[in-house]
Amino acid sequence: MNPGRARGPVNGWTLIVADVLICLAWAGSVWAALHVEAGPAVRTVALFVHLGALVIGLGAVLTIDYYGALWLLGRQSLRQALEFAGPLHVPVWAGLAGLVLSGITLDPDPHAALTRVKLALVLLIALNGVHAQALHRTLADQSGAWPPRRLLMRGVISAVLSQLGWWGAMTIGFLNSQS
Repeated sequence: MNPGRARGPVNGWTLIVADVLICLAWAGSVWAALHVEAGPAVRTVALFVHLGALVIGLGAVLTIDYYGALWLLGRQSLRQALEFAGPLHVPVWAGLAGLVLSGITLDPDPHAALTRVKLALVLLIALNGVHAQALHRTLADQSGAWPPRRLLMRGVISAVLSQLGWWGAMTIGFLNSQS
């Protein structure tokens, strides 16, 4: 089996359970961020981890979207794009997990409007990631050369949400670090 090859369709209950688990993990991380008191040395290490996780996660997201664009431009087949993108889900999730875990100790201000938006964007990124992986598996199972329009629209929506979420959260993180 190829690393990017899907293992069959994802059913609706699996997505619901995954979404609920993502929401619970997100809520737990927000709760932890409100209750963890980290000293300056821990925050310095956490900031380094945070930046490294951003490079890993967003870098993998950009690479996946780049290969999707190559397919749309006819520069490679859908199968090639999916096989290349499949293993990249691991660094996307690793980067997101690293951002969330390190972010807990970076003393976020939950009363600040921008921080609330960033937290919502992180939840959006994670939920979108669950559905993007399911879409990847569905596309990999398509036998035709060109997927149905509804799957293409789901792919476009997923890519746009992903980019808005990652870049929006990064921008807010940068703005928060300047204040």
